[in-house]
Amino acid sequence: MKTHYTTLPLIAGLALAGPAMAADRDDTLRLVVPPWPGVTVKSEILAQLVEPLGYATDTQELSSTVGYNTLQNGDSDAFLAGWMPAQQESYDAAMDAGAIVDLGNNVNGARMGFAVPGYVVEAGITSAEQLADPEVAERFGRTVYSIESGSTVTDMLEGAIEADTYGLGDWEAMASSTPGMLSEVEAAEEQGRWILFYGWTPHWMVPEYDVRILDDPAGVYGADNGRSDVKTIVAKPYAEANPNLMQLLDQFVFSADEQSEFIRAYSLEERELEAVAHDWLADHPERVAAFLEGVETRDGQDALAAVKASL
Repeated sequence: MKTHYTTLPLIAGLALAGPAMAADRDDTLRLVVPPWPGVTVKSEILAQLVEPLGYATDTQELSSTVGYNTLQNGDSDAFLAGWMPAQQESYDAAMDAGAIVDLGNNVNGARMGFAVPGYVVEAGITSAEQLADPEVAERFGRTVYSIESGSTVTDMLEGAIEADTYGLGDWEAMASSTPGMLSEVEAAEEQGRWILFYGWTPHWMVPEYDVRILDDPAGVYGADNGRSDVKTIVAKPYAEANPNLMQLLDQFVFSADEQSEFIRAYSLEERELEAVAHDWLADHPERVAAFLEGVETRDGQDALAAVKASL
């Protein structure tokens, strides 16, 4: 467990003038952070935003399943990686219990599905329906690469092969680890060879290999061409008691491409977490201003000025 502390005074005022409705009750924000690069960096960016405002953050390294439980029992406050529909069961249980508030997506454009390098799309392949063409199938070697056998997405792929969706009945699913699959992608890209694999965004694979996700009208990887929601989930008692930080959390939104870039810096380039977050904030002043619109420091001062000074 990692705790960030601020040197600014933690003042619990009676009321705040200006945009925030009232002083926040809590001086610490407890974040559920599974060991995934995207939410790890995103949570650090949030920590570096709230500390100059007079708050501390406590990052709790928990699985998403445990995180939904701690959000319900009062041991955690917020979670920035509510992936839907993958976490639907845990999400529905917490929502039915009236324990959480859903602030909507914090990543726009999240998606998964049949993926190819950009040069394959430029050659005219844009939809999984085209895989049924025998000449196209031959170019791909009638092989689809995926992640671990037994994973939900590999089960989806194997179901499509069994059902002969998109003519995949005589294709082979090559299941491997994510690094193993991406090593195949890297080798194919170096040779300019066509390769079909399971891809998703946000992930560092997108900028690194110019990954494009094909249209999936049959919904092999989910409805709406495999689009996913990545939600900000907040414990209801925290949401009700902390309107100032709730304003920030509600406005804390990234594009899938932005998240893919900082995942690459942290996970592929192996840069220090604190540096990746700091540099992203320093390089995106207009995004920082949007995050902080209507937000104040804990003692009622200009939030944007406080963050700029910290950077």
